[in-house]
Amino acid sequence: MKLWGGRFTKATDKLVEEYTASISFDQQLWKEDIIGSLAHVAMLGKCGIIKEEEASAITEGLKKVAAVIEAGEAEFTISNEDVHMNIEKMLIEQIGPVGGKLHTGRSRNDQVALDMHLYLRARVVELIDLTVKVQEALLEQAKDNTDTILPGYTHLQRAQPVLFAHHLMAYYSMLQRDVERLMDSWKRINIFPLGAGALAGTTFPIDREYVAERLAFDAVYTNSMDAVSDRDFIIEFLSNASLLMAHLSRLCEEFILWMSNEFGFVELDDAFCTGSSIMPQKKNPDVAELVRGKTGRVYGNLMGMLTVLKGLPLAYNKDMQEDKEGMFDTVATLHGALSLFAPMIRTMKVRKEKMRQAVAEDFSNATDLADYLVNKGMPFRQAHEVVGKTVLYCIEWGKYLLDLTLEEYKQFSELFGDDIYAALDPQQVVNARNVLGGTAKNQVEKQIASAFDAVQQNQEWVQAHYKRIDVSLR
Repeated sequence: MKLWGGRFTKATDKLVEEYTASISFDQQLWKEDIIGSLAHVAMLGKCGIIKEEEASAITEGLKKVAAVIEAGEAEFTISNEDVHMNIEKMLIEQIGPVGGKLHTGRSRNDQVALDMHLYLRARVVELIDLTVKVQEALLEQAKDNTDTILPGYTHLQRAQPVLFAHHLMAYYSMLQRDVERLMDSWKRINIFPLGAGALAGTTFPIDREYVAERLAFDAVYTNSMDAVSDRDFIIEFLSNASLLMAHLSRLCEEFILWMSNEFGFVELDDAFCTGSSIMPQKKNPDVAELVRGKTGRVYGNLMGMLTVLKGLPLAYNKDMQEDKEGMFDTVATLHGALSLFAPMIRTMKVRKEKMRQAVAEDFSNATDLADYLVNKGMPFRQAHEVVGKTVLYCIEWGKYLLDLTLEEYKQFSELFGDDIYAALDPQQVVNARNVLGGTAKNQVEKQIASAFDAVQQNQEWVQAHYKRIDVSLR
């Protein structure tokens, strides 16, 4: 007999039972479910809704159930449908019919909402922690490469020289926005839904604020229908996760390009690469490729959740069972990618000479040639044309700008002087961009110093919130 089977005259069809059960995936929420139940039963006893001795028996029973599950000795069954019913059945088996009083004043609708809030707020802190570790790895590499110059690209064509540290700091900045978004989402995740009942609240004199405080929630849902039907906090997480994966994927694409013979700018450590079963010379950046590929599944989870919710009437509908697998998968995908990223970046070898050689064999200093003429008094549009003709001349004669003699330069403008060679030196080209956010060394060093301060603040936030969510099985 189902725990809800009183009004039914026949057993659930076996296929229906298998199709509608969620225990195969929502058993991941067992700890959150028991933590929420412990707080709920404490409130039931405090408010006199059940007897104190009953509350004590249920509390001890829940702790025994937790120990059994922790030891891997629990059997979750499809016949009990979901994690809530499985745990309640185990509780009743432990302490008898009094275990059935645990569900007083709540529904599975608000119970599962609580579990999801508890689960996601903990995972968000963990993912921020891992993202900050990736930021630290980027900062370490940036700090070691404030004199390393490589071509900057637009349209994947060489554009202007930049410091490698500057390039890495762009990814640090992307991740900082990701961290801030995840931190901000805490406000929407850390809202307490229990007490909403199925949709309309409960007739029992419960104390929602007591349970919320006991579980370290910042706020309580003020509308019971919203409490059980809100999945905005999951969609927001999936959206933030999609952006974070997009940033990781972009950096992976850079690593994959840079590691090729055509670029040769970096070499990823052997520990983060694989070989070929047929080509013995191969060293493949498989980790980077998989992160790039797994970005699609995270996007898919976001689209799936948005689609589930788009036409649902209030309040709870069975469709909402589809909220969990995509969330679990996204958490696991992000956790795996971020865990690998920090050591992969730290152990990456930077081929500084190869980068410098690339800068010497292109026209990425052409803009500085135009700026040189502007500083001599020529209008920029005219300077742009002069430099374009100079570059064309170089291409025709197989030269680069620093290869031209002064006489060759003067064919294009009498404004060129001996100082042109210093102006076109890659180091000078980089350091000439001495504006806020520019690639000049002193500006990049300021970026790095400021970033170390921000990372310290991120770490403090993470540690403070680890303490906040440390709600034990008490």
